Order: sequence, then C-alpha cells, then structure tokens
Amino acid sequence: MIKAILRKIVIFLITIEARLVLKKYNPNIIAITGNAGKTGAKDAIAAVLEPEFSVWKNEKSYNSDIGIPLTILHCKNGWLNPFSWLKNIYEGLALILFSHDYPKWLVLEVGADKPDDIGKFAKWLHPDIVVVTRIGETPVHVELFPSRDDLIEEKAKLVRALRPGGILVLNADDPDVLAMRDLPKLAKVLTYGFSPVASFRVSNQNIIYIEKSHQSMPDGITFKIDYLGNIIPVRLPGVVGRQNIYSALAAFAVGTALNINFIGMIDSAAKYERPAGRLRLIDGISNSIILDDTYNSSPAALELAIESVHDIKVSGRKIAVLGDMLELGHYTNDAHYKIGKQVPVHFDMLVTVGQRARAFAKGAFDAGMKKNSIKSFSDSVEAGDYIKGIIGIGDLVLVKGSQGVRMERVVEKLMATPEDKLKFLVRQEKEWIEKV
Repeated sequence: MIKAILRKIVIFLITIEARLVLKKYNPNIIAITGNAGKTGAKDAIAAVLEPEFSVWKNEKSYNSDIGIPLTILHCKNGWLNPFSWLKNIYEGLALILFSHDYPKWLVLEVGADKPDDIGKFAKWLHPDIVVVTRIGETPVHVELFPSRDDLIEEKAKLVRALRPGGILVLNADDPDVLAMRDLPKLAKVLTYGFSPVASFRVSNQNIIYIEKSHQSMPDGITFKIDYLGNIIPVRLPGVVGRQNIYSALAAFAVGTALNINFIGMIDSAAKYERPAGRLRLIDGISNSIILDDTYNSSPAALELAIESVHDIKVSGRKIAVLGDMLELGHYTNDAHYKIGKQVPVHFDMLVTVGQRARAFAKGAFDAGMKKNSIKSFSDSVEAGDYIKGIIGIGDLVLVKGSQGVRMERVVEKLMATPEDKLKFLVRQEKEWIEKV
C-alpha cells in the first residue's frame, strides 16, 4: 500500500515537471506506439536522426507513466531507491528553473497496458510525428481491455493527438494500423511495408551468410526499398527478420519527411547498435547460432520471429524455444495453440517454457510434430540446461518469450561467449538479476 501511494506521488510530480519542461523548451516530438516493434522503431528512428539533430529517446523500452516523463526529464529509473527518485525530481526542477541545452527532438515510445494509458498522455503530449508499428490479430496487453477493439482505440488516441499538419507514419501491412490514416486532420501520411500500397515498399529480401568454422552462418539481411520509383538497396548486419526491416522502414519514412539524406540514413541504420533481445544473431556453443528474440513476446511478434526462420539455411536443426506469452487474457490458450500449429512447418524441434506455453506443444503435436521432438519445462533455466546438452554443429535456436519468463537465461546457457552477456542480453541490470 505504501509503495503504491509513493509511486503515485512520484508519477504525479515527474509528470508535472515533464509538462512544464515541454512548455519551456518546446521540442519536436516523435511518438511511437503499436503492439509489436515499438522499441526497435524507436531506436532506429533515433539512430537516423542523431547525425543531424540533438535527440533524446526512451531508455530501453520505458514507455509507461513513469518512463515517458523520465525520458522528457532525461533521468534514469530510480527503481526502489527513494534517493534516486529525489535526485530525479531535483533534476526536473533544475530543467524548469534554469536554462539547459535541451534537445531539438524527443523520440518517445508510448505503450498501453490498460485503458487510458495513452489517453492521459494524449491530453498534453501533442507529437509532430506519430508512428504506429503493428497491432496483430491477438495484441499483447489485451488482458486488461474489454475487447481487442478497445485496445486499438487506445492506440488511436495517440494518432488523434498529432499536431495539425503533422506527419503520420503507418505500417501498411497491418489493416488495423492502415485504417488509422484518416483519423488525424491535415496530416501528411506515409506508409511502409511489403504491401503494394506502401509508400516505402520492400522487395528482394535476402539473408547474408558468412563462413565460420567451415559452417555457413546467417549474418544479416539485405533488401531493397521502392520509394517514389527509386530503388534503394539496404544492408542490416547482425539481425534477421521482417521486424528489423519494419524498424528500418519506419526510420527511413521519418527521416525522409525531415529531409535527411537517404544515403546517410542507410549508413546510420547499418551502424547503430541493435536493441538486445530483438531477433539478434549470437554465436552459440558447438558452432550453433542463436536467434535471440527474448525481450518480450506477443502473437504478432512471435509469428514474425517464426517466419524469419523459414528462409534461413543451416546445416543442422532448427529448434524453437518458446516461453509463455503473457497478458493475453481469454485469448491465451487459443493464441498459444494457433502459433504452436505453425511450428512444425519451420522447425525440427520445439522446447516450451511455462504452463501457458504447453499449448504451443499441443498445437505442434496436433500439426504433426513427433512427440519425441517436443519437450516442456517449467522454467527457463531447466530448458537452457536441456538444450545445452543436445545442441549440435550448425543448429539454429530461436529463443522467445514474455519478460516474466526470463528467456534470456536460456540464451546465456547457449552463448559461445557468456562473458559477453552484459553486451548482448536483455535484463542484465542488478534489479532484474536479483529477481527470481
């Protein structure tokens, strides 16, 4: 009870400070929402803008009623340390009372776990650019909404908050996102995706391979963008999958709207450090390769991750290690089962983590995967130990699950260089490490 009261007080104070800071410095704001791909898009957009402008962005994926004010105040999460929160409040006051070199652009990821999470920001956060990434058939966080339509409407509140004459950037491959194009008044609308109707349209997607220990290993992706009849080649090292392409496309759309040179944007997109746990390729033990997508999970994001594996050529097996997808409410069992039925098409083996994930196993079995190719575990450490004992040369292992399942612990078990976990893995902060 006391923690909840103190949390409300802190949120109240830093929100007031954030609003006063915006009023004083009047930065341009890019706001990003959706149910999959927000953080990747946010980081790609910031990477494209940073060579041209001064930019602040959310730390990691802090996109909530605490994370957004903290980003505006340029403060770090104080977690459970009251002195850190007092320091944050003091620094917010300093921004208000004294002159500072405040950035020209803020790139803000805006999430919604429950009704009015975005609505309360839409009352005072009026972006110059809004990006909507992907919602999907069964959105994550739908558990606390009356219906899927209510969650979509919550996301749409950010679109309606767009300044008159602003820029709206939409994923053209998601019909619910594309339907938002008519919501704002007097907005310039740009779209991206694989769809023929997209302003920034992708074609010729290919995987890059390199030789490692006499094995051909995936090392990135190439694709081409068709924009206004111009064909532009792009290379993204160290990652695979449509989700990373979508992030780059969102960044190119924003950068083009701001008249940033396209060649410079491509260079920035190729060089910036990809977010941990988002379809990143990591060298595994026994000359295997890990596809680390452990930041979080939702049906839309997991379907993209599974699809990304299909065209990857490996000499060994393809193994899916899938943890619970949380916050799906009454959609939980059906969503897991439906995706489980897709697994045999793309993978030779399935390992599940968590009680909900057992529906992945049932779906895979019903779709024809042999029983001895399916294993289920209650926690990620047990699963990691099992896979460590069976992984072989040339195997590709996709690892994904919701934050609470801690699937990064599986990746740590399988990394060829676990001493590099602080560089590559999600949730390596002290506060996360100490959680059970």
